[in-house]
Amino acid sequence: MTYNTLKLEFERDGALALLTLNRPEKRNAISYQLIDELSAALAEVERSSARVLIITGAGNAFCAGLDLDNLKELIGRSAEQTRADTENIARFFRMLYEFPLPTIAAVNGAAIAGGCGIATLCDITVASTNAKFGYSEVKIGFVPAIVSSFLLRQVGEKVARELLISGRNIDAEEAFRIGLINFICSPEQLMEQSHAIADSLLANSPTAMHATKTLLRQYMAEDIDREIAMGLEANARSRMTEDFREGVRSFLEKRAPRWPGR
Repeated sequence: MTYNTLKLEFERDGALALLTLNRPEKRNAISYQLIDELSAALAEVERSSARVLIITGAGNAFCAGLDLDNLKELIGRSAEQTRADTENIARFFRMLYEFPLPTIAAVNGAAIAGGCGIATLCDITVASTNAKFGYSEVKIGFVPAIVSSFLLRQVGEKVARELLISGRNIDAEEAFRIGLINFICSPEQLMEQSHAIADSLLANSPTAMHATKTLLRQYMAEDIDREIAMGLEANARSRMTEDFREGVRSFLEKRAPRWPGR
């Protein structure tokens, strides 16, 4: 398949897949097309002979949140369109979280909002010292509904509450301290360390790793089903509010929001 928003390459005689978000001029921002192509790329990797997947970003950012062109469209979308958009993103996050092969995120820069979700839903997250993480949705009237289910499991309720409600960005050191990422290295060593981790995984039994991931997924499947359904409803409701419309407009107009509070 030909991709326009990402690159998919195979290394180590096909055993290692390298997926690069490839919109550096847009800081690899999430667009509807990127989500569709990411889902297609994951399916292609699963069909291949690859046994480990690395995900990274081209340029100076890993994935800096929602694409501005798509953000502009959100205000005029109907409730049905909004629900469909949210369901599509939720399917991709679930697909990544439950991917049968071991996944490694090599976070080379900013991983914000949905980009933070992509970075931290991988099994192993390696970040360079100049990486930033954040769930900035509340700053523009969104509800970080889908990622909240996964974040609770990764860092616990107290930390998740603060991150999601404040919307602040954190550096790689803090992300490591709270358990959001696994490893930190210099920007120059990022891909080398990610490949070293991949090689260590390639030395393991692929059958055993797959069975382990399946077991972990089964432990939480019912809870995640319920939580994502609740998140979809919360997300759809939030996008119909005046605060949401004001948040998007103020962000696009580069001004402070004047929240109506409804």
